[in-house]
Amino acid sequence: MSTRLACVVFDSVEPRTVSRFWSELLGWEVTVDRPGGVDVAASDPDGLEVALTFVPARHAKAAKNRIHLDLASRSLDHQQVQVDRALSLGARPLDIGQGLVPWTVLSDPEGNEFCVLEPREHYVDTGAVAAIVVDTQDPLCLAEFWSEAAGWPVTHDTAAYAGIRSATGQGPWLEFLRTPEALGERSRLHLDLITFPSDDPAEEAARLRAAGASPVNAGAAPADVVTLADPETNEFCLLRSATD
Repeated sequence: MSTRLACVVFDSVEPRTVSRFWSELLGWEVTVDRPGGVDVAASDPDGLEVALTFVPARHAKAAKNRIHLDLASRSLDHQQVQVDRALSLGARPLDIGQGLVPWTVLSDPEGNEFCVLEPREHYVDTGAVAAIVVDTQDPLCLAEFWSEAAGWPVTHDTAAYAGIRSATGQGPWLEFLRTPEALGERSRLHLDLITFPSDDPAEEAARLRAAGASPVNAGAAPADVVTLADPETNEFCLLRSATD
């Protein structure tokens, strides 16, 4: 049994504004626009990109997110084109103490951090999003949990970071970056997992709890959504397959 990584969810004061920014920056399409949120995804239906979902939030961002996106580039010129395009769409330069580095740190219109990376062979075949990066105090521990959750093998483990990726070798990486202050305020970004049609959502939720997840009281969450937290208290949702 396994679940799969379905999307990165952004809490947004203005979901349509932020979804439009990301759609235009990545060259993706708005696939669903509903009162409860907006979905943005790559246009290739057979691609393995992880979708982005923007849901309403009452309060503006107040602290650094634990999760951010790294965008891929094909060349230094392409990196600069992406940075310029992001700025023209409403992004802002951001100093998080990164110093002199070859990547560019920006924030989207609601202050969510992201990086435009210099070209790296490691990300040559990922698509627009090179990696979904999670701040953590223990990269390997969190990578092993999410490997169990997403069904992706751990592919690298260093003192600074660990990473997992689909066994197909396609789509973005899910990476875990050692950050001493990782266990801070709840992030405005979280991950959604989805069950496969043949699997029982209740059994999958139990499997994730056995792997180290803990239940979260999500208040008025829909009956087909289970809210959990990973071993470092990052909340995530387990969704029932739409074809179930």
